[in-house]
Amino acid sequence: MRKRIWLPIVLSLCATLSIAQTRKTLDIYVVDVEGGNAVLFVTPSGESMLVDSGNGGAAAVRDAERIVVAAKDAGVTAVDHLITTHYHGDHIGGLAELAARIPIKEFIDHGPNTQPNPAIDPFLQGGYRELYTKTKHTVAKPGDKIPIAGVDWRIVTSAMQVIKTPLQGKAIPNPYCANFTPQQGVNLTEDDQSLGDLTLNRQFELMCPMNRLGTVDLLIAARHGNVNAEFLAHALRPRVIVTNNGTRKGAQPDAMKIFFTSPRVEDVWQIHFSQLSGQEYTVPGMFIGNLIDQQQQAMPVAPLAPPPPGPQAPPPPEHNGKAYYIKISAQPDGVFTITNMRNGFSKTYGSKPASD
Repeated sequence: MRKRIWLPIVLSLCATLSIAQTRKTLDIYVVDVEGGNAVLFVTPSGESMLVDSGNGGAAAVRDAERIVVAAKDAGVTAVDHLITTHYHGDHIGGLAELAARIPIKEFIDHGPNTQPNPAIDPFLQGGYRELYTKTKHTVAKPGDKIPIAGVDWRIVTSAMQVIKTPLQGKAIPNPYCANFTPQQGVNLTEDDQSLGDLTLNRQFELMCPMNRLGTVDLLIAARHGNVNAEFLAHALRPRVIVTNNGTRKGAQPDAMKIFFTSPRVEDVWQIHFSQLSGQEYTVPGMFIGNLIDQQQQAMPVAPLAPPPPGPQAPPPPEHNGKAYYIKISAQPDGVFTITNMRNGFSKTYGSKPASD
């Protein structure tokens, strides 16, 4: 018996879980890398999959060590498969430090870098190439299955291509597509190539006019809880949404309103408190994994305006102290439990058909 129970949109993959395994649950660790991305999956067979490796620069050691803490808690001594969704510093920046701390057996990516960047290109051409030439390197294409025992793991986007064959038997019309017109003449970036951080145009290609992915129980929101269109977040009909936002990255009002109004959503969980939400658009504190080192007396009612992009942005509130992950444990019958490791709060979501 096989039960399809979740789809992480790291926007790259879809998985189903089978029953006959050694472990009882599929465990997912959403690691706090301050608005970067790092999500660790440990399957019932004991295999591990890490999606992205956090920030680079001064944050690389911090993020790598946070990932290793989650891996140790999960009983993982090596990363069996590492997906690098794309080559932006908040997704691959911590890789060199991570690889120095834990063995990585397979490197998976979308292929060559398409957005030259002096901050990352030397690593891609040197350290990254050296790492993957010593082991296994896979360039993923839409429709590919990553062989992990007990889990049907599908790549649905890569290198500006999207999956063409429906995952759940047949594609269905997506009514949310009518309200969006793809942007013309925009510069293409690594986000467009990504197995993860898809732009709105790439999300549209994946989900419109027909929804080829079907419905899900759990959505790990793309773009750090920042850019997730209704034709994606509403059409997938998740029961629970988890955002990998930072204190000033993602979870702003326009994004949160889309999450809160998704047709079947029961709860939204945030990996981090966000100053961009204010009190009006945030979630209860029990659903927030991380705060900041210097506590505010009160959360402002009005959301903070997003800072300008690039190096001119002011530094976010510091959180270099102890970090907490959000853990999801999924059972083959569709029941899953989410735990906030900061406060121990957990909630179990029973199996429920998508038609509810």
